[in-house]
Amino acid sequence: MTDTDSPVSAVADYPLPDSGWAVLDDRVVVRISGPGTDKFLQGQFSQNLDEVIPGRSPRAAAATPKGRAYCLTRMVREGNDILMDFASELADDIISHLRKYLMLFRGTTMEVVQEASIIGFLGNPLAESLAGDVLDSLKEPGESIALRNGTLVKTQPTAEGMARFEFWQTEEGELALPASDRMSVTDWHASEIAAGVASLTAATQESFVPQMLNWQHVDGVHFKKGCYTGQEVIARMHFLGQLKKSLFRFRIEQSEDLPAPGSALIAGERSVGEVVNVVEYRDGSIELLAVVRHDAAEKNLHPDGLPEVVLVPMPLPYSVPEREKSAQSDT
Repeated sequence: MTDTDSPVSAVADYPLPDSGWAVLDDRVVVRISGPGTDKFLQGQFSQNLDEVIPGRSPRAAAATPKGRAYCLTRMVREGNDILMDFASELADDIISHLRKYLMLFRGTTMEVVQEASIIGFLGNPLAESLAGDVLDSLKEPGESIALRNGTLVKTQPTAEGMARFEFWQTEEGELALPASDRMSVTDWHASEIAAGVASLTAATQESFVPQMLNWQHVDGVHFKKGCYTGQEVIARMHFLGQLKKSLFRFRIEQSEDLPAPGSALIAGERSVGEVVNVVEYRDGSIELLAVVRHDAAEKNLHPDGLPEVVLVPMPLPYSVPEREKSAQSDT
């Protein structure tokens, strides 16, 4: 297994490297095994387990009965098992909560895979060093290929067009990755923001319906699957066009203060949004993802308590039809 002691850095390189890899040591991998695996997950997550197959490893969300996401994850099929990743700071709470439902499925288990790790790749060359020519078979985000000691998943590119991959390493074995290309997990977080992929923290858990985080646009919500916890709220928001706020990306050119996840964004004297993820770059700039009301997104916004700080809108790599009033997909 690759050494998991990642370089420590509180700031991301600017610009991000064209090629790099990082051990995502702020995530844990869990394995769900047993005869009730698919039925258990089908009842708790927003993804259709019939479509989690070898070659396709989509994202998913778990929500409260009120439709508020407490877990954002990816599902990877490995034999008859399903692998998922949880944020380390939330993992104990998520596992404890899910086990209340798991008790209904005799012979089915959910355990942390201590020897597993996830490695994030920026750019094609390093991923190609693992996968060879078969890397070309990964056309769309969420497509995956099984390799000798794990699964390689194509994930959302950044808005600037940088390719990104995750390698879910579940078997022992050193990976021949150049130390010179190793980057900090903060660099990976910056690429997630640039790709419009949200993550939850203790401050934002259970704050948003998945669509507010654009989760349906990163292949994380299946609107035609059967019932699951929170499904009624999530489906109603989609089919009745009730989504009034969603995820936006912003840049701050310079600020000594870093807006915290869960803190408010202000237009005039009114709170119109909430910070979800934030990263500081080495040049002093800041990028963040925030859920903002659609009717306020084009106003002059600033973080709460920082009226002089200007938020500059930045692109996402995908469209958000709900705020653009264009056609939506039902799958």
